[in-house]
Amino acid sequence: MRRPGAKLPPGPMPLPFLGNLLQVEVRELIGSLRKLSGTYGPIFTVHLGSRPCVVLSGYRVLKEALVDRAEEFSGRGDFPAVQQWSRGNGIVYGTGERWRQLRRFAIGTFKNFGMGKRSMEERVREEAQHLLQHLRQTRGEPFDPTFLLSCAGSNIICTLVFGERFEYTDRRFLSLMGLINTNWKLMSSTWGQEKHNPDTHFTEDTLSKTTVNLFFAGTETVSSTMKYGLRILLRHPEVEARLHEEIDRVIGRHRSPRMEDRSRMPYTDAVIHEIQRFADIVPMGVPHTATRDVQLRGYTIPKDMNVIPLLCTSQFDPSQFANPEAFDPGHFLDEAGRFKRNEAFMAFSAGKRVCLGEGLAMMELFIFLTSILQHFQLRAEGNPADIDITPESSGLGNIPRPYRLALVSR
Repeated sequence: MRRPGAKLPPGPMPLPFLGNLLQVEVRELIGSLRKLSGTYGPIFTVHLGSRPCVVLSGYRVLKEALVDRAEEFSGRGDFPAVQQWSRGNGIVYGTGERWRQLRRFAIGTFKNFGMGKRSMEERVREEAQHLLQHLRQTRGEPFDPTFLLSCAGSNIICTLVFGERFEYTDRRFLSLMGLINTNWKLMSSTWGQEKHNPDTHFTEDTLSKTTVNLFFAGTETVSSTMKYGLRILLRHPEVEARLHEEIDRVIGRHRSPRMEDRSRMPYTDAVIHEIQRFADIVPMGVPHTATRDVQLRGYTIPKDMNVIPLLCTSQFDPSQFANPEAFDPGHFLDEAGRFKRNEAFMAFSAGKRVCLGEGLAMMELFIFLTSILQHFQLRAEGNPADIDITPESSGLGNIPRPYRLALVSR
């Protein structure tokens, strides 16, 4: 990894074997790395154990690396929590030609299943109706929304992988949910192989692990974002009120939301983006590696060096967002109230490793959220002003605090 004479970015002096573990609080890894960035700048080196890693912090350097130099930073770095299981396999943790083939295959498969087409939207709209049915059964009593939101998101992936959805009480489905939520265990799929091709990457192991990747990404991220989003709206009833007004005006209360409505609902679009920015579900993404020796801002990043992109530092970059520490849908609205995109928004990462399910996730978030708010008003158990919308824990992912809410029919 480290080449003789290579000029690595600056960083704290490492100790033998321990590296910089004394300067990095493992339980507050994101905060520790952001603090080090304040000392050493937007690109610095930190040793996690004996292995050096280059950390990228802030919108501008993240764009330079992940977008402007996308191919050079498209390698997948070590991710100890899953590396022993994945062994570099699957679409999320794979690299090189195997990853390229899997990504092309996944994109083609998604298109065949209707990604970006009305058929996929119909599946999401159908699932939203099932979700509403279960939400009505709460009869206005406080409940924890985690399970129902997870079921809804997971069922969308089930329709892609298995060709069918499951009832929320189905024992097989509950078992699947348990595997996803606890151990990310391997699940078998019915996808076939090209078993007679000795050079193929489409083996049972590869496709199985890709299936697990899809289930985890399609279930945990969407459901966590929804769960976080509802809690934020409980804290900000004025935002919920504006959403109700736009939903009633554009969609009404008698037909289900459609994706074509989104272009006429700039405030709702802005709120969904701001929920993702503020919730920051995956604050540091998954580590990258340099695919060859790279010169970046006068430093040398050697081939195969682990690169940690602090995506949160782009989403909370004060040079890109007027009030980054506050929840403010205005971050995505122009002066005329039209939706405004922001390149610093990196909830789905950026560059070659951008999440290929971004379109599906945005479809689910829009249809699920608007469907819920079309029929219900949110009620907190206590004073909305007392609701804490900071994460319960922050590591590789930001975990929303557990809570209960009540839904009152409109």
